[in-house]
Amino acid sequence: MVEFSGKIAVVTGTSGIGRAAAIALAKEGATVTALGIDPKANAELAEIAAGEALSLAVRQADVADEHQVAAVFEALGREHGGLDVIVNSAAVHPYGTVVTTEHEIFLRAYAVNVGSIQLTGKYGIPLMEKKGGGAILNIASVQGHACQKNVAAYVATKGAIHALTRAMALDHAKANVRVNSISPGSVRTPILELAARTFDGDDADVEDAFRRFGAAHPIGRIGEPEEVARLVCFLASEKSGFITGADYRIDGGLLAGLGVA
Repeated sequence: MVEFSGKIAVVTGTSGIGRAAAIALAKEGATVTALGIDPKANAELAEIAAGEALSLAVRQADVADEHQVAAVFEALGREHGGLDVIVNSAAVHPYGTVVTTEHEIFLRAYAVNVGSIQLTGKYGIPLMEKKGGGAILNIASVQGHACQKNVAAYVATKGAIHALTRAMALDHAKANVRVNSISPGSVRTPILELAARTFDGDDADVEDAFRRFGAAHPIGRIGEPEEVARLVCFLASEKSGFITGADYRIDGGLLAGLGVA
């Protein structure tokens, strides 16, 4: 019997870690709804799901928009009567300091990276309560613990995710809703490709940049989305039933040492 047989899951973000998590949960038997704003990424994930005959539906949605999120969860409630897993992976990554970042961009980063977690919780947790509990995984970042320069908005949101995860875990523990966060290091995603092009220019050799980023990690490489997805599946499963309110780093040892010779 597969781990998530009969379980209902929602994943936000249809590329990178979100895509990998949606596919992994579906392969383990879950019925998954993936929400994404990028039509190209949505179409690619839908094609994978169809090709592998996965129980994985892809819906176009801006997860920072309350009306769109509410509509998705109301439909899930009507169709399935409850919910078991939420994976909050949708994110944007603006570059800039607090001086150079436009305020609208700063607010949009919060709306997507943090506000979407509040919205999926607002409409998803009552559905979890109907099934006697559930698991929520919030994808944060090592940059919520320690950060680069010129990423003020992004790191502010990732630190907020760590704090919000703790608050949600405490508030909903009695309803048997577990809430944890995952903080990846450098992982092969569109956001990491954006980093390569930001640092090296639009004509960057992305794979060369990835090798350089990987060399900064003691393990000597960047991570793969599927590796993060395996941690998602563990933390969403009954195997982790005594774990809540925690942050799990999956960073190839990046934060284990000091950057000095």
